[in-house]
Amino acid sequence: MALTSDEHIGTRVRIARSAAGLTQVELADHLGHTEAWMASVERGRLPLDRYSLITAIADRCDVDVVWLLGQPYRLQRGGGSVAHAHVPALRTALRRAGLILSGHPGMDPQGPPTVDLAALSQRSATANSARQSANLPKVATLLPPLIEDLNTALLVVESAGREDALRLMADAARTARMCLNQLGYPDLAWVAAEVAAGAATQLQDPVVMAAVAWDRCGALLHQASLREVVAVADAALRDLEPLTSGRRLRREAVSLRGALHLRCAIAHARGGRGDDAWARIDAALEDSDRLGGSWYDVEQQTVFGRGVVAVHAAEAGVEVGQPDAGLRRVRDVHIADVPSKERRTHYAIDRARALHRMGQSPAAVVQLREAAADAPYYVYADPMSRALVSDLARVRVPSQASALSGLIRHMELVS
Repeated sequence: MALTSDEHIGTRVRIARSAAGLTQVELADHLGHTEAWMASVERGRLPLDRYSLITAIADRCDVDVVWLLGQPYRLQRGGGSVAHAHVPALRTALRRAGLILSGHPGMDPQGPPTVDLAALSQRSATANSARQSANLPKVATLLPPLIEDLNTALLVVESAGREDALRLMADAARTARMCLNQLGYPDLAWVAAEVAAGAATQLQDPVVMAAVAWDRCGALLHQASLREVVAVADAALRDLEPLTSGRRLRREAVSLRGALHLRCAIAHARGGRGDDAWARIDAALEDSDRLGGSWYDVEQQTVFGRGVVAVHAAEAGVEVGQPDAGLRRVRDVHIADVPSKERRTHYAIDRARALHRMGQSPAAVVQLREAAADAPYYVYADPMSRALVSDLARVRVPSQASALSGLIRHMELVS
């Protein structure tokens, strides 16, 4: 069941290492591994199955993480080609949004001057619902006309209506940020995050600004800008502090505080700082407990709640080499109660990664197959899911050979 693609990540690691003037021994020493391990990675015999390793290689060799991963993956199955086909139109709409929000002169509406804000609000909610359903092709289809119509609204609506249009633009741009990150367009995802930030700046609502900071952190994580993630999150946490206690307490502010701690937890984990990662997980857990076991913040897109803390703990555990601790960190939680297929799928991928690292490879295949049946494109395009399948193929899982073969075929990992 060997994978025969010439475009495996090891090829790009070799190119990056050579361009940086490093020997296999030097790069391996930097990563805490042997020359033999490095040689196996470069030959495609071993996968890079942790962001922490990929980030360290990219940083040492001064290359882009997304290039190292080989994204975007233009899969032909599960609507993948449909999603990518809408990216150029989305790029155009976001570029115009940035110009309009900056007050650039000469910007004209592209649509009819009559704007129905209620209809735009419903369309934004539909796009966000598709995002939480992990239906990336649908999200990519909905966003370009929605953002362009919001551009028109910003140009023609005045007074209170303009504030509504700004809120809708921030929300739609945040949905775009997630979709573009997952599709493998980090630079464009950053543009989307900055469009959301431009709308939030004009609103001057601290909660909206914190929500946008959460999205900025998401974009930065995909670019492995780990120090910047913590800097952006901590600045937003300071601004939120007055709204998290006393008479001015707002529950959505407490929720965003927890969500921002989770962004920091993943940044620390991917940077190999396990103690800091667990401290942030525990801080987020305190906020989720404060809000109650039934709290999930779908409205602000973070879906923050106790189950989502467990989702992040699972990923952190894999990244810091403590997969069992990650799965056990949050007690008495039911992932099935998380009202977001996207978050549940993310957990399933990291739980599968954890099970494989714990020597339970058949269970890992079963977990990943079930996740793919529920959210195919999300699983097939996820870089760590693909790395996991590559390694499962290498070690072989006879009891799950058929299921593993199906995953390999759908991920188009064979030429």
